[in-house]
Amino acid sequence: MTEERMIAFVDLAGFTALTEVHGDTAAVELIDAFTATARHSVEGLDAGLVKTVGDAVMLAAADPASALEAVRRVFDASYAADTFLEPRAGLHHGPVIARDGDYFGATVNLAARVASQSGSGQTIGTAPVATAAQTLGIDTVALGASRLRNILEPVELWAIELCPTHIDTAIDPVCHMRVSCHAAAGRIRHGGVEHWLCSLDCIRQFAADPDRYLDSGDSRPS
Repeated sequence: MTEERMIAFVDLAGFTALTEVHGDTAAVELIDAFTATARHSVEGLDAGLVKTVGDAVMLAAADPASALEAVRRVFDASYAADTFLEPRAGLHHGPVIARDGDYFGATVNLAARVASQSGSGQTIGTAPVATAAQTLGIDTVALGASRLRNILEPVELWAIELCPTHIDTAIDPVCHMRVSCHAAAGRIRHGGVEHWLCSLDCIRQFAADPDRYLDSGDSRPS
Protein backbone atom coordinates (compact mmCIF):
# COMPACT_ATOMS: atom_id res chain seq x y z
CA MET A 1 0.00 0.00 0.00
CA THR A 2 1.34 3.44 -0.96
CA GLU A 3 1.11 6.28 1.55
CA GLU A 4 2.52 9.79 1.97
CA ARG A 5 5.06 10.01 4.78
CA MET A 6 7.76 12.30 6.08
CA ILE A 7 10.81 10.10 6.62
CA ALA A 8 13.70 11.09 8.87
CA PHE A 9 16.97 9.35 9.61
CA VAL A 10 18.77 10.49 12.76
CA ASP A 11 22.18 9.11 13.59
CA LEU A 12 25.20 9.90 15.74
CA ALA A 13 28.09 11.84 14.25
CA GLY A 14 31.48 10.30 15.06
CA PHE A 15 30.15 6.84 15.89
CA THR A 16 33.01 5.05 14.14
CA ALA A 17 35.63 7.03 16.06
CA LEU A 18 33.88 6.28 19.36
CA THR A 19 33.80 2.57 18.56
CA GLU A 20 37.52 2.51 17.81
CA VAL A 21 38.41 4.30 21.05
CA HIS A 22 35.92 2.85 23.55
CA GLY A 23 35.20 -0.55 21.99
CA ASP A 24 32.22 -2.49 20.72
CA THR A 25 30.49 -2.88 24.07
CA ALA A 26 30.40 0.87 24.69
CA ALA A 27 29.18 1.40 21.12
CA VAL A 28 26.31 -1.06 21.52
CA GLU A 29 25.34 0.49 24.85
CA LEU A 30 25.30 3.90 23.20
CA ILE A 31 23.08 2.66 20.37
CA ASP A 32 20.69 1.13 22.90
CA ALA A 33 20.55 4.40 24.83
CA PHE A 34 20.03 6.41 21.66
CA THR A 35 17.26 4.11 20.43
CA ALA A 36 15.47 4.31 23.78
CA THR A 37 15.88 8.08 23.77
CA ALA A 38 14.41 8.35 20.27
CA ARG A 39 11.50 6.02 21.03
CA HIS A 40 10.63 7.95 24.17
CA SER A 41 10.98 11.30 22.40
CA VAL A 42 8.31 10.55 19.78
CA GLU A 43 5.70 9.33 22.25
CA GLY A 44 2.47 11.31 21.94
CA LEU A 45 3.25 12.49 18.42
CA ASP A 46 1.77 11.34 15.12
CA ALA A 47 5.18 9.85 14.42
CA GLY A 48 6.96 6.65 15.25
CA LEU A 49 10.33 4.93 15.36
CA VAL A 50 10.24 2.47 12.47
CA LYS A 51 13.56 0.70 12.96
CA THR A 52 17.26 1.08 13.64
CA VAL A 53 19.87 0.89 10.88
CA GLY A 54 23.33 0.67 12.40
CA ASP A 55 23.67 3.74 14.63
CA ALA A 56 20.71 5.47 12.95
CA VAL A 57 17.02 5.47 13.79
CA MET A 58 14.41 5.79 11.09
CA LEU A 59 11.36 7.88 11.99
CA ALA A 60 8.16 8.22 10.00
CA ALA A 61 5.32 10.71 10.39
CA ALA A 62 2.05 11.32 8.62
CA ASP A 63 2.61 15.07 8.48
CA PRO A 64 5.64 17.39 8.32
CA ALA A 65 4.92 19.12 11.63
CA SER A 66 5.01 15.83 13.55
CA ALA A 67 8.21 14.75 11.82
CA LEU A 68 10.03 17.99 12.53
CA GLU A 69 8.87 17.97 16.15
CA ALA A 70 10.01 14.35 16.50
CA VAL A 71 13.49 15.19 15.24
CA ARG A 72 13.66 18.27 17.46
CA ARG A 73 12.75 16.18 20.52
CA VAL A 74 15.38 13.56 19.69
CA PHE A 75 17.99 16.31 19.38
CA ASP A 76 16.92 17.97 22.63
CA ALA A 77 17.02 14.67 24.53
CA SER A 78 20.45 13.85 23.13
CA TYR A 79 21.82 17.24 24.15
CA ALA A 80 20.33 16.85 27.62
CA ALA A 81 22.79 14.04 28.37
CA ASP A 82 26.14 15.07 29.80
CA THR A 83 28.09 12.79 27.46
CA PHE A 84 26.70 11.74 24.09
CA LEU A 85 27.60 11.92 20.45
CA GLU A 86 26.03 14.77 18.55
CA PRO A 87 22.94 13.81 16.55
CA ARG A 88 22.43 14.71 12.91
CA ALA A 89 19.39 14.21 10.68
CA GLY A 90 18.09 14.12 7.14
CA LEU A 91 14.44 14.33 6.04
CA HIS A 92 12.38 13.91 2.89
CA HIS A 93 8.63 13.79 2.26
CA GLY A 94 6.90 11.74 -0.41
CA PRO A 95 5.18 8.46 -1.31
CA VAL A 96 6.31 5.27 0.42
CA ILE A 97 5.28 1.63 0.29
CA ALA A 98 4.05 0.45 3.70
CA ARG A 99 4.61 -3.19 4.56
CA ASP A 100 4.57 -4.94 7.95
CA GLY A 101 5.24 -1.74 9.88
CA ASP A 102 8.13 -0.70 7.66
CA TYR A 103 8.42 1.70 4.72
CA PHE A 104 10.21 1.29 1.41
CA GLY A 105 10.84 3.20 -1.79
CA ALA A 106 12.62 6.19 -3.28
CA THR A 107 11.46 8.56 -0.52
CA VAL A 108 13.14 6.41 2.14
CA ASN A 109 16.32 6.07 0.09
CA LEU A 110 16.54 9.81 -0.51
CA ALA A 111 16.00 10.61 3.18
CA ALA A 112 18.91 8.31 4.05
CA ARG A 113 21.15 9.98 1.46
CA VAL A 114 20.22 13.42 2.77
CA ALA A 115 21.10 12.34 6.32
CA SER A 116 24.59 11.39 5.11
CA GLN A 117 25.13 15.04 4.12
CA SER A 118 24.41 16.38 7.62
CA GLY A 119 27.16 17.51 9.95
CA SER A 120 27.25 17.28 13.73
CA GLY A 121 24.12 18.80 15.24
CA GLN A 122 22.67 19.59 11.80
CA THR A 123 19.30 18.82 10.24
CA ILE A 124 19.05 18.85 6.45
CA GLY A 125 15.90 18.49 4.38
CA THR A 126 14.73 18.50 0.79
CA ALA A 127 12.44 21.11 -0.77
CA PRO A 128 9.17 19.67 0.64
CA VAL A 129 10.71 19.62 4.11
CA ALA A 130 11.99 23.19 3.81
CA THR A 131 8.57 24.41 2.65
CA ALA A 132 6.88 22.71 5.60
CA ALA A 133 9.43 24.13 8.03
CA GLN A 134 8.99 27.64 6.68
CA THR A 135 5.21 27.32 7.04
CA LEU A 136 5.76 26.40 10.69
CA GLY A 137 8.00 29.45 11.24
CA ILE A 138 11.22 27.42 11.39
CA ASP A 139 14.26 29.10 9.85
CA THR A 140 15.89 27.41 6.86
CA VAL A 141 19.11 28.05 4.97
CA ALA A 142 19.46 27.09 1.31
CA LEU A 143 22.50 24.88 0.74
CA GLY A 144 22.19 24.54 -3.02
CA ALA A 145 22.05 21.44 -5.17
CA SER A 146 24.02 18.36 -4.15
CA ARG A 147 24.78 15.14 -5.96
CA LEU A 148 23.85 12.22 -3.73
CA ARG A 149 25.02 8.65 -4.12
CA ASN A 150 22.75 6.57 -6.37
CA ILE A 151 20.43 9.56 -6.98
CA LEU A 152 20.37 10.45 -10.68
CA GLU A 153 19.70 14.20 -10.51
CA PRO A 154 21.16 16.81 -8.12
CA VAL A 155 18.92 17.51 -5.12
CA GLU A 156 18.29 20.94 -3.62
CA LEU A 157 18.96 20.85 0.12
CA TRP A 158 18.19 23.15 3.06
CA ALA A 159 19.53 23.33 6.60
CA ILE A 160 16.57 23.25 8.97
CA GLU A 161 17.28 25.29 12.11
CA LEU A 162 15.49 23.08 14.63
CA CYS A 163 17.79 23.44 17.64
CA PRO A 164 19.77 26.32 19.13
CA THR A 165 23.54 26.16 19.23
CA HIS A 166 24.80 24.56 22.43
CA ILE A 167 27.74 26.67 23.58
CA ASP A 168 28.25 24.86 26.90
CA THR A 169 29.65 21.71 25.31
CA ALA A 170 32.72 20.67 23.36
CA ILE A 171 33.54 17.68 21.16
CA ASP A 172 36.17 15.26 22.44
CA PRO A 173 38.78 15.36 19.63
CA VAL A 174 39.63 11.67 20.06
CA CYS A 175 36.29 9.83 20.20
CA HIS A 176 33.98 12.68 19.08
CA MET A 177 31.83 12.36 22.21
CA ARG A 178 29.98 15.56 23.06
CA VAL A 179 31.14 16.60 26.53
CA SER A 180 29.69 19.23 28.82
CA CYS A 181 32.48 21.10 30.51
CA HIS A 182 31.41 20.15 34.03
CA ALA A 183 31.29 16.44 33.13
CA ALA A 184 34.57 16.21 31.19
CA ALA A 185 37.27 13.93 32.56
CA GLY A 186 39.86 16.59 31.84
CA ARG A 187 41.17 19.18 29.47
CA ILE A 188 44.46 19.71 27.69
CA ARG A 189 45.75 23.01 26.40
CA HIS A 190 47.54 22.69 23.07
CA GLY A 191 48.51 25.44 20.68
CA GLY A 192 46.73 28.05 22.78
CA VAL A 193 43.42 26.14 22.68
CA GLU A 194 41.77 24.05 25.39
CA HIS A 195 40.50 20.62 24.38
CA TRP A 196 37.97 18.84 26.60
CA LEU A 197 38.05 15.05 26.84
CA CYS A 198 35.50 12.54 28.07
CA SER A 199 37.72 9.85 29.62
CA LEU A 200 41.21 8.99 30.83
CA ASP A 201 41.73 6.84 27.71
CA CYS A 202 41.02 9.84 25.47
CA ILE A 203 43.25 12.07 27.58
CA ARG A 204 46.16 9.60 27.23
CA GLN A 205 45.71 9.24 23.47
CA PHE A 206 45.41 12.97 22.86
CA ALA A 207 48.40 13.78 25.09
CA ALA A 208 50.53 11.23 23.21
CA ASP A 209 49.81 12.69 19.75
CA PRO A 210 47.54 15.78 19.77
CA ASP A 211 48.19 16.75 16.16
CA ARG A 212 46.61 13.49 15.01
CA TYR A 213 43.22 14.63 16.27
CA LEU A 214 43.09 18.38 15.79
CA ASP A 215 41.49 18.42 12.34
CA SER A 216 38.51 16.25 13.40
CA GLY A 217 37.91 17.55 16.89
CA ASP A 218 36.09 20.48 18.39
CA SER A 219 37.82 22.80 20.82
CA ARG A 220 37.06 25.62 23.13
CA PRO A 221 39.28 28.72 23.03
CA SER A 222 40.16 30.36 26.32
